[in-house]
Amino acid sequence: MSRVLAISGSIRANSFNTHVLHNLQSLAPAGMLVEVYKGIEELPHFSEDLEANPPAQVLRLRQAIQEADGLVISTPEYNRHIPGVLKNALDWASRPYAQGVLTGKNVVVLSAFPSNAGGLTANLQLRNLLSVVNAYVVGGPIVSIPEVHSALAVQADSPAVLANEATRGMIAKNLDSLERAVQDNTGAKHAA
Repeated sequence: MSRVLAISGSIRANSFNTHVLHNLQSLAPAGMLVEVYKGIEELPHFSEDLEANPPAQVLRLRQAIQEADGLVISTPEYNRHIPGVLKNALDWASRPYAQGVLTGKNVVVLSAFPSNAGGLTANLQLRNLLSVVNAYVVGGPIVSIPEVHSALAVQADSPAVLANEATRGMIAKNLDSLERAVQDNTGAKHAA
């Protein structure tokens, strides 16, 4: 069984990206367990001064990433960039230099935003950032969910359901690719 950690780049209580991530388990291949991470808003701003003795929140994030076989990161787009809170989390996870828990990690990238572009610019920036820290971005369709507010069917007292079948199919394809990358240890081979 593979364990996948899903990280939302939005900390908003009713985040579209977090809703999307809560749909992953229903789209995952058999044997894949998806857990949505909570707590990136608790991380202090990255500072090299704290690297020698990182705060507990940083250690918790690093441990969660380290223990996961793969990651799915979903980002909104703020001012044509990934949110600062997500960049901060990735900065902490990529350190110490050349020893971060993102090195060799297999990752699927998603973006969702109410605009027609669906956060595509942030999606591409996130892919670039992950390659810089030597993570392996799994191949497959680029999933950028435009007008995400219309793609989610809101349900009382539970996460919204991703109703668009084409989007569900693309995400499922990426999760299948992630499973193959985990089984083949592609990320570690790529990092080496």
